[in-house]
Amino acid sequence: MEYKFTSENFEEEVMKSDKPVLVDFYANWCIPCKMMGPVVKSLAKEYDGQVKVGKINIDEEPGLAGQFNVMSIPFFAVIKDGKVVDSALGAMPKRALEAKIRKAV
Repeated sequence: MEYKFTSENFEEEVMKSDKPVLVDFYANWCIPCKMMGPVVKSLAKEYDGQVKVGKINIDEEPGLAGQFNVMSIPFFAVIKDGKVVDSALGAMPKRALEAKIRKAV
């Protein structure tokens, strides 16, 4: 399941999650973000129950983007126990993003 994280649900769904969380910071106008969309969706399906995978639209949630110092997108953060344990910037192969998730599981 792919989540949509917002300022309303971020604390509960991400920071207090009992599972690792992959957050995809994106924008609808971003071509590399669109390229990563199917990869993120696939990871959400494959890791359902083990990892929460979700997206934050930086245009709709500039406060959350600022909180994570997102300067370029797509930006991925792996959060575990309320802390960023890994991150990545830009489009990448699925296996590279999956490796970051696996380290947190």
